[in-house]
Amino acid sequence: MERLHTNDLELGATDAVQQHYARHVIERKPVSQRKLDFEHARPRWLRECMAEATGVFFYVFPGIASVAAFTINATSPVGVTAFGSLFQIGWAFAIGIAFAIITCAPTSGGHFNPAITICFAIWQGFPLSKVPRYILSQIFGAFVAGLLLMGMYWPEISALNAELLAAGKPLVANGAPASILCSFPNPNQTNLGYLFMTEFFVDSFIGIVIWAVLDPANPFVSPASAPFVIGMAYAVMVWGYADITISTNLARDLGTRMVAAIFFGREVFTYLHYSWIAILVNIPATIFATGYYEFLMRDSLVKIGKGIAFHEHGEEGLRRHITNTGIMETGATTAIANGGGSDDYMVGKNL
Repeated sequence: MERLHTNDLELGATDAVQQHYARHVIERKPVSQRKLDFEHARPRWLRECMAEATGVFFYVFPGIASVAAFTINATSPVGVTAFGSLFQIGWAFAIGIAFAIITCAPTSGGHFNPAITICFAIWQGFPLSKVPRYILSQIFGAFVAGLLLMGMYWPEISALNAELLAAGKPLVANGAPASILCSFPNPNQTNLGYLFMTEFFVDSFIGIVIWAVLDPANPFVSPASAPFVIGMAYAVMVWGYADITISTNLARDLGTRMVAAIFFGREVFTYLHYSWIAILVNIPATIFATGYYEFLMRDSLVKIGKGIAFHEHGEEGLRRHITNTGIMETGATTAIANGGGSDDYMVGKNL
């Protein structure tokens, strides 16, 4: 329960932990002292890093597996739609993201994206000391997902490689074997400004949705639905823009692109000078999106009124603000009337 008093648990994780004690899924087994000692001895940083790596793996692995099925069977006599489509790929990433959040967010907070980690550090006070290891863990998770997929699909990919080489076609291009792992633009997409803006606005769309879902004052998203809403934000962008090349996540692209470099050479980083867009644009786009939400859409007084945040100067500071501005937002009156006890403030602070 000590973890409930940190800033590491994101939206819904605290509720999940608290409700876990009341669940009766199976017969409870007494917790041994040996188990408690073992869990206490585990380094906290290792748990968080492995949760981030595992979460990225959970989201990348089904997504690129769906891409592999679609790409490898593009010329199948049965028809490619029997094995996949952009619709299926979007769902694979969406459900993978939901599973990642459900499985790993209670341990690490469920960032799974370097841009999101950076934005939590900027806007939510996430410790800067944790940022580098979170980002490295996320990239590692995608790298492992790419390696495992190549191992499982290697016979089929090898056969496709041989077929393409015999026909004089490239292995590194959109729709080629290397694109199973990471994004490449179409041959006619030579305007890097166009590719930059496409990536920037797709990532901004996803970033705003994520920040809105994580806003505890948002009445339309429950903790239980948050993983699926975030996953669907990714899915709709895949359905709308995958055909003109998007990446959406630095860790997802860089981790699998390194695997692609092992199997297909350094061209995966130099093809049409695109890789820097796929790898880096997600960061400024997500900072822009979350900043847009923080400056133009966030309503902190509603959070205070609902008891999930507190004024930095306590009850007196809140009264002074209301008096000075002459406004009474929904919930603010109730918060003041109830006295805004220290326990309420601490719960808001820790959320």
